[in-house]
Amino acid sequence: MALATDDEEEIDAFLRRKRRWLFNAVRELEARAATRPVVSRFATGSKVPYRGRMVRLTVRRHDGPHIEISYRRGLVVDVPSWVRTDSAIATEIAVWLKQRVRRDVREIASVYQTKFDLRPRSIRVADMRGGWGSCGPSGSLTVSWLLIFAPRSVLEYVVAHELAHLKHRSHGRAFWSYLRSIMPSYEKPKAWLEVHQSSLNADFLRKANLR
Repeated sequence: MALATDDEEEIDAFLRRKRRWLFNAVRELEARAATRPVVSRFATGSKVPYRGRMVRLTVRRHDGPHIEISYRRGLVVDVPSWVRTDSAIATEIAVWLKQRVRRDVREIASVYQTKFDLRPRSIRVADMRGGWGSCGPSGSLTVSWLLIFAPRSVLEYVVAHELAHLKHRSHGRAFWSYLRSIMPSYEKPKAWLEVHQSSLNADFLRKANLR
């Protein structure tokens, strides 16, 4: 009987540990979900993520043939009267955001090239499956377009980080020392990215495309 009691106590202890783990896991998932942008539909007054904050969306109807997007204290979307679905608007917003971040990346890289003679073989902005940037063996840079949802300083940190790999391939002491020499303030945007990276996603655009 003593053995049975010991077994029961071990089982109870195991279940308590698992219950605590499950509770913590659910709480973490809820916390992450709370930080993700939610756009119920694309209408004036909705909020969309852009450069580290939620900005107001203004949707206007016009007689033109195309969806036109601009930024004036928020995202302004001029939609032809015949467009009735969120998916068309979401597609155009995604294209506009990617064009915007591509321009930003090239501007930042150009500054570092001028100041520090860091010359990547090519620069590409893409939908990366893992990580925020990479520097290939040939010196080709790739940056995630989802960084358009982070502050510009974070985007600059990622670009500078990958450019630093043109001089130092590994993340050793020499790499971080060199990165500091070209971007002395890199630690703050690096910390921001570590804390907020789970919130940098385009789920609100993908969900619209499913409607």
